[in-house]
Amino acid sequence: MNGDRFKNCFLPTPAGSSSTAIKLLMITVPLILVSFVIFVLVPRNSSYWVYVSPSGNSSTGNFGAVSEEVSTAAEAVAVSGEVTLNRSTNKSLDVEAQVMEIHEFDETKEASLNITTNELNNLNISVTGVPNATISLNESISLPLKRNRRVRTKLDKLEAGLQRARAAIKDAKNSSQLLDPDYVPIGPMYWDAKTFHRSYMEMEKQFKVFVYKEGEPPVFHDGPCKSIYSMEGNFIYQMDVNTKFRTNDPEKAHVFYLPFSVAKMVRFVYLRDSRDFGPIRRTVIDYVNVVSEKYPYWNRSLGADHFMLACHDWGPEASFSNPYLGKNSIRALCNANTSEKFNPVKDVSIPEMNLRTGKLTGLIGGPSASRRPILAFFAGGVHGPIRPILLEHWEGKDDEIKVHKYLPQGINYYEMMRSSKYCLCPSGYEVASPRIVEALYNGCVPVLISKSYVPPFSDVLRWKSFSVVVSVEDIPRLKEILMKISSRQYIRMQRRVLQVRRHFEFHSPPKRFDVFHMILHSIWLRRLNVRVSDGNDVMPN
Repeated sequence: MNGDRFKNCFLPTPAGSSSTAIKLLMITVPLILVSFVIFVLVPRNSSYWVYVSPSGNSSTGNFGAVSEEVSTAAEAVAVSGEVTLNRSTNKSLDVEAQVMEIHEFDETKEASLNITTNELNNLNISVTGVPNATISLNESISLPLKRNRRVRTKLDKLEAGLQRARAAIKDAKNSSQLLDPDYVPIGPMYWDAKTFHRSYMEMEKQFKVFVYKEGEPPVFHDGPCKSIYSMEGNFIYQMDVNTKFRTNDPEKAHVFYLPFSVAKMVRFVYLRDSRDFGPIRRTVIDYVNVVSEKYPYWNRSLGADHFMLACHDWGPEASFSNPYLGKNSIRALCNANTSEKFNPVKDVSIPEMNLRTGKLTGLIGGPSASRRPILAFFAGGVHGPIRPILLEHWEGKDDEIKVHKYLPQGINYYEMMRSSKYCLCPSGYEVASPRIVEALYNGCVPVLISKSYVPPFSDVLRWKSFSVVVSVEDIPRLKEILMKISSRQYIRMQRRVLQVRRHFEFHSPPKRFDVFHMILHSIWLRRLNVRVSDGNDVMPN
């Protein structure tokens, strides 16, 4: 019975069979034609969705009409690990690879990346035919990627490296002392020995200097190496030949060196006794203009990551030829006088050294503290406001304080230093004096007598631990001040002098922790104080 009923459902009855056949044909033919048109016209690589149910089963189907505003990046996004959008049924896209092709990331390690796509706003794609399968893209999409912070330029990478150095230096104070095969800074001569050591090693690890190649000797890429201004010439020479810190790629440089010598300008540009500073000023202006027009780096920071070095008295005056050089740039100066706009935050005080032979041969030595019979010693020209006061009160007045305008014949200057406990270092026309370094070389505790002077490397060295500072007003009380220092305290100070003098020694080629490296380290510290961007922005750190 049931079989007959199903038979009647599919087989026409004899009566009226022709009419039924015609109706069936009219329905079937259009269906075939529509199917053929769809097969020909619809692309075979149309978008497909894949729905993965919680049980692991999957279903596929055609999206139908999807907004053309959806970007390629959006089509390659996996949402919450449940739905994958594919451009083709034959090839599944690697979501992380697609995103990494679109974006560049730096080396910072982050747990995830949040991407908000403007084109996805107000877009909801419903998947028909599958229960509860709705993809909501109207929100931020979270992808489990490892890196998220973008590095746009090489300058960004440099600044990121400097930031890591800042963090390491900051943490050094609470860390254990670093090991070092050459020298481990320790003792009260340093404001913070561990911090200095870490900073020094960070400098060795990454600090790079670009030396501008423009300019010809004798004013540029040249300087005196055997005079009271010898620091200028020796530093210029070492920067031109040094391969550890110098880079030929300005994109890798943290600072840029303007290699001119003020001492040579005074000799070759300045008209003697003319009192016309114009030629020196124009030389500096022209040089800065040349490098600023040829390279983008000066204009990018307005000179804040550039530095000059001068030991001549007129170094500060030369720097003010260009307002940005004087105001923004790092100025490494022997004449570190705060009353003449020396700024210890951005400028560097360097030692004045009189290397008469260009070498240290015979300049370093001296007996122990107990074998120095003379209390204090000075011999030198009477110039500037302080030395006349010193000579007035002490020249020929006391057998224990040897003060001379001119050293008597037959007496060796360095032997007098080596026989003295304290070496008097009064300022002359300018605040700096080569006697400070000479005292350190000969194991003599320096006595600084000056106004507005910032001693060399004061950012690292605690000068009061190995020197005596006497005001001009206290010159008449000089012996009283020195006699109040106990023998025990003097011995400590003298030993500290022997320890810190390595930072003032000149070597060619340079040695670690010597004066060349200490100058670079002070410049390195000033560079850490600012952050430079490609948008002409310089921010204090």
